Amino acid sequence: MSKIKPLLLMLSFFGIGIGFHYFQNINDTKTAFRKEDSIVFKISKKLNSTDKYKKYEVLVQSGENYENALIYLPKDSKELNFENYYQSKAFLYDVKEPQYDFQFNYAKYLHRKKIQSQFYLHGDILSKPRSDLILTEKIQQKRWEVLQKINQSNLSSKSQEFLKGIILADRTEIDAESLQDFNTSGLVHFLAISGTHIAVIFGLFYMLLIKILPVQLRKYAIVSSLLFIWMFAVFIGLGNSVVRSCIMLTVYFVYILFQRKPDLLHSLALSAFVILIFDSEQLFDIGFQLSFIAVLGIFWLNQPILHYLPKADTYFKKLMFNTVSISISAQLSTLPLVLFYFHQFSFISILANFFIVPFSETIIVFSFLMTVLISFNLDVSFINIIYDFTVHILLKTIHWFGSVDVLFTENIAMNLVEVIGLFGGLYLLRFVILKCNTQNAARLIMGVLMFLIVRTGFNIYEGYKDEVLIHSFYRHKVLSVKKGERVCFWIDEKSDKQKVMRFIVNPYCASRRLRFATIKTLPNTAQKMMYENRIYEME
Repeated sequence: MSKIKPLLLMLSFFGIGIGFHYFQNINDTKTAFRKEDSIVFKISKKLNSTDKYKKYEVLVQSGENYENALIYLPKDSKELNFENYYQSKAFLYDVKEPQYDFQFNYAKYLHRKKIQSQFYLHGDILSKPRSDLILTEKIQQKRWEVLQKINQSNLSSKSQEFLKGIILADRTEIDAESLQDFNTSGLVHFLAISGTHIAVIFGLFYMLLIKILPVQLRKYAIVSSLLFIWMFAVFIGLGNSVVRSCIMLTVYFVYILFQRKPDLLHSLALSAFVILIFDSEQLFDIGFQLSFIAVLGIFWLNQPILHYLPKADTYFKKLMFNTVSISISAQLSTLPLVLFYFHQFSFISILANFFIVPFSETIIVFSFLMTVLISFNLDVSFINIIYDFTVHILLKTIHWFGSVDVLFTENIAMNLVEVIGLFGGLYLLRFVILKCNTQNAARLIMGVLMFLIVRTGFNIYEGYKDEVLIHSFYRHKVLSVKKGERVCFWIDEKSDKQKVMRFIVNPYCASRRLRFATIKTLPNTAQKMMYENRIYEME
């Protein structure tokens, strides 16, 4: 009976989760807007800009209610804020389901975020001051004002973008080259507000309080620090990764406040339960999955890896060795999901994390203090110069790591069965690290061999398939012809080749496990193409 109880408990929580997920989605209805309409809206959040448009998440008025939507407006338009209602003519853009299985399902992604419609604004944007701002909107407006102050500061544009991203969770104006450097170097987590940022800011505030408060009031220092990070989370917009980090940290310190030994697995499970109770769609969020898998990986592999590192007899050695072991544990544990979702990996990211992460605490604290100074209009020249120099060196270093193409691999095929196999290998790896005997090594080797057999089978299966597809890409058509392990794409002269590579060629090659792809250009006037006695319409 004792063995059945945990299983019954797991099944009951699973059933509760399904119930919550059903009731959260039962009232999802979509308003039937006209194709071209005049809409009234208010801002919820600014999103990353595209090459041509600024992008916002808004609440569009629909009768007496408001509906979540996205709006796009020309990039040279004035910034929108939270203090006004806005009205403008707009084109409704329907997001279609993807044509093929290898394409990202953007429609489902928006549905999970409760976003029902997309609009492209055209014409004048009229504004009217709001008198009904709620507390959270007033806080968001204050954040918007701080962002504008950073834009008006004497910092260089690169430093402004970096500062807004690393502290205020605003990456909307970071240039594409910098984002690419962070992605290819495996350091995008450093730019995004994550557990590291929240822990550092919590630690900074806590250290200040324990210097002021007497020893018997240490509990109040913890409570005050937790309240501070939650206020900070509200100020920067309660992003999913921020809320996850705050909940995890809060649960951990609640154990300490109640004088119970902190249990990482219990804390992790309780944090996930709280998050999913309020938003069950988080389970499908990539950030949610990577965050929890990374923490589980650190729990499973960190201590075994530390045993193989030299003894840390100084604070500096302890910091360095813990950084190395935690980085290895987190990267190994998240690798299956990274390959599954992004189909790329850079071995230089391991070295980049070893080099950058030990200094992340200093950079985060420095950036936080810079934000505070600018918020109070204390734009000190020599501090700006030091910060500009620091960010310049940091970005140059990250650019160097990101430009090492030799160690960067893309279009890595990975399906769910293979992901499960890799996680099984990581499970067995711990026992080999703890005790490298014949039995543990044999289990791991057998696991690796099974994974390779399964992967080879999938490769052979895809290698025997031939197919011809026509892909819709904006206003253009792309024809792909696959013969065995090779594929050829035909695009017209006016197509953006880089975007075709990013959104059509690379996902297709990763899905079909192809190593060789060629791109050929068709005249812009081509309307039809014949292949193997079959005519394909190119319009």
